[in-house]
Amino acid sequence: MVHVGLDRIGDSLLKLPFVLSLRAAYPEARITWVAGKDTSLYAGRMAPTVVGLLDEVIESAGIGQRPIEFLKRRALPGRRFDVIIDTQKIVWATLSLRRIPHKLFISPAAKFLLSSRRPPPNHPKPRSMIRQMLDLLELASGQKFPTPDRIDLRPSPELAALAAQLLPPGPTYVAIAPGSGGPPKCWPLDNFLGLARIQVARGRTPAFIIGPMELDWLPRIRAAVPEAVFPLQSDAISTTHCYSPLLTIALAGHVAAAAANDSGAAHMMAIGGAPLVVLYGVTQPGKFVPMTDRLTIIRAQDFGGRELHWIPLNPVADAVDAAVASGAAGR
Repeated sequence: MVHVGLDRIGDSLLKLPFVLSLRAAYPEARITWVAGKDTSLYAGRMAPTVVGLLDEVIESAGIGQRPIEFLKRRALPGRRFDVIIDTQKIVWATLSLRRIPHKLFISPAAKFLLSSRRPPPNHPKPRSMIRQMLDLLELASGQKFPTPDRIDLRPSPELAALAAQLLPPGPTYVAIAPGSGGPPKCWPLDNFLGLARIQVARGRTPAFIIGPMELDWLPRIRAAVPEAVFPLQSDAISTTHCYSPLLTIALAGHVAAAAANDSGAAHMMAIGGAPLVVLYGVTQPGKFVPMTDRLTIIRAQDFGGRELHWIPLNPVADAVDAAVASGAAGR
């Protein structure tokens, strides 16, 4: 069993190399994935990516929500596991998990105080989430797993064909993803509109990647950039494919470059192979950096502040130009 807090889009994409390595380490095991605090996209829109890798996904298991929960009841009553890997560091959640019958228990909480095994004293603490998770798997299995530099996730032929239909050959598309998990992680929409108008002036077509949380922005974007296209809102695609991350990944293969906030869309663009410009403010790129070697990071701190509004338009436009050029050179 593997315990996580929750899995949003970005989380579920970044954790895929761990899931693949987990199945490689335990090819014959029944693997249960437990989201203790909330939901997991592995039980929903990302379920096709873990077929044959995870046998069971349990959501909202009530683990890690209250400090005294481990005193009141046993988590997952009636269940037992040979190996439990706790990827979180919340001590009371770890105490709850330890009450589940097991043979081997791995957890980084309290500097591995409650873990059956610990890393050597001189082991460096990794910055990236995927390396942290792979280190836990190495402790549990005794095997070594290299840190991947990208994720190889190929859309189905049906989604690949649909992406080609939504972004047909001819124009030079630049994907623009203005959304994120909340206002602190979003560059001002006016700046994204300015970036889109620059793309039009340079003979490119802005392709806005708009998710369900940004639908209210559509009239404003359409009015400001009438040349833009909206592939996820074309022909009831949002209804028939329910904003499938795999479709967005497929769309990334048809754009010359992409610009995004620190968001799930950024990770989808990276996996799809688009040269990518990502904007960071209050969040830091080290732990959740997209897995791609075609990445340009722009940080608000380099322009005098922590909030994204400190990032001016011109450096982002220049970075997109460079990304388009690098993509053309790589083809």
